[in-house]
Amino acid sequence: MGDLLFDSFFGLPLHPLIVHATVVFVPTAVVAVLLAAFWGRFRRWAGPGPMIIALIALILVPISTQSGEALEHSLPRTDLIHQHGELADGLLPWVAGLFVVAAGLWWWNRNQQSPGTAPRWALPRWLVVVLIVGAVVTGVGTTVQVVLIGHSGAEAAWSGVVTT
Repeated sequence: MGDLLFDSFFGLPLHPLIVHATVVFVPTAVVAVLLAAFWGRFRRWAGPGPMIIALIALILVPISTQSGEALEHSLPRTDLIHQHGELADGLLPWVAGLFVVAAGLWWWNRNQQSPGTAPRWALPRWLVVVLIVGAVVTGVGTTVQVVLIGHSGAEAAWSGVVTT
């Protein structure tokens, strides 16, 4: 699978197009996972939703990275573009961790019954704490990484552009 697949769509660079989907799904996954971690009612209502959103984000990240690398090969080599690419390479582990936490939260939710009924099996308290801490750590790490990537991408795209 070469860069040709991730190069362009009807003559437009694919990267800016696919990044918009990534920029929507990754933060949405963070919010959904954090809500599922801290709000039982949301967790019950959403079911596998946060996990599915995190999975879509996980799929979009490498597509965004590949399309960015394809675009990078057609642009002049600059430090700003290089920095943006380096930061982008660091997003996948964060989103993968977010997906793992989302899957754990979904599993926890499946264990729980309606309020007031006994769970199917007792989940150790330490595991619940690990899921909640994991949601916070991966949520914050993912958000910071997305902000850094977005800022560096904007600098790379708009540096040298004169506005009046």
